[in-house]
Amino acid sequence: MSQLEQNKKSAIQFYKTAFEGNPKQAVEKYVGAEYRQHNPLVKDGTAGFIAYFERMVAEYPDKSVNFVRSIAEGNLVALHTHQIWGEPDNKECVTMDFFRFDEQGKIVEHWDSIQEVIADTKSGRTMY
Repeated sequence: MSQLEQNKKSAIQFYKTAFEGNPKQAVEKYVGAEYRQHNPLVKDGTAGFIAYFERMVAEYPDKSVNFVRSIAEGNLVALHTHQIWGEPDNKECVTMDFFRFDEQGKIVEHWDSIQEVIADTKSGRTMY
């Protein structure tokens, strides 16, 4: 498997592991010595990442994620996802996440953009 394919696989597994309730395991397995976070709601570093996802698990225990697209180039991986948050508000979101990998194939930086899904689009197409 090429390094690009391995990075895509690692980004998906990192995301899935954290989103499904195991952020500590996700960090231990997939994150490098340094972790830079650009999401304005998440503190920098691994502790901030873990705290955010532990809170999300408590608040939205039934949430799920579907991976729509993954693209890798150089040391970057982009994931396009469809998130279903479940109770209490049943919202759905579409996200674009970007991960930067170090030379050892570990995630060291993350950017994202999150938008709530609306059902009635002018084009008639889904947002994902």
